[in-house]
Amino acid sequence: MENVEGRIEKLIDLLVLKIPEVVAAILILFIGRYLVKFILRILDSRFQKRNLDISIRGFITSLLKFVLYALLILTVASTLGIETTSFIAALSAFGLAVGMALQGSLSNFAGGVLILVFRPFEVGDYISSANGSSGTVEKIDLLYTTMLDDNGICVFSPNGTLANSVIKNFTKIQTRRIQFTFLLSYDANVKVTRETILNIINEDVRIVKTPLPVVQVGDLKDGGIELIIRAWVARENYWTVKTDLAEKLQSSFDAVNVSFPQSSIKVLHDEN
Repeated sequence: MENVEGRIEKLIDLLVLKIPEVVAAILILFIGRYLVKFILRILDSRFQKRNLDISIRGFITSLLKFVLYALLILTVASTLGIETTSFIAALSAFGLAVGMALQGSLSNFAGGVLILVFRPFEVGDYISSANGSSGTVEKIDLLYTTMLDDNGICVFSPNGTLANSVIKNFTKIQTRRIQFTFLLSYDANVKVTRETILNIINEDVRIVKTPLPVVQVGDLKDGGIELIIRAWVARENYWTVKTDLAEKLQSSFDAVNVSFPQSSIKVLHDEN
């Protein structure tokens, strides 16, 4: 009986000694929960202002919520005197193993997060990238971006390589430049050819006047005189004006008897 009473007394003494730690842990728990909710509310507000994709918004919020509550629990446990070192070490080892196993997928996921957050392109934009993919963006997922190329083929581009490559977004611009480069025979009249080209360009109201269209000699090659044509059009008119201009140029050259070297190609280079 005396042993039982002694143990009870020791337990009561231990509880009394632990009261400050328990009170501190409870305060940390309540204050921590309030701070976590406050941070999540601010984050959600920022996401809404930036019009962030709802899928990435939910994922980031859930991930941050898990991390914050895990830190809160570890802090409370440490305040109560519970050893947390081994738990943290085991959790770190598990995270490292998962990261190594999903290295490629995590790279694509990180790329998807960057694309959805910074928005270098959006659904409906026509883009091309240094990784070789191009087309109209149909869908942006966390791992892959789906595009429809000029041949109507669906292209699935990994977000990891896409986010780390140079991206050209043709939808974000207002105008695009049409450029033709061809070789003109040395016996042709460059001045007449230039005037003919400028007349064709100036007659097309779809070609903008600022910056001015340019027709100039680029180089003197063995096969002939390199002539460069540059003109700017509204983005939505690019393809129609480009094909119409090429056809009109060919017809006009035939009409004024402009000659080309036997081995030359009428359009050697078309720069987007």
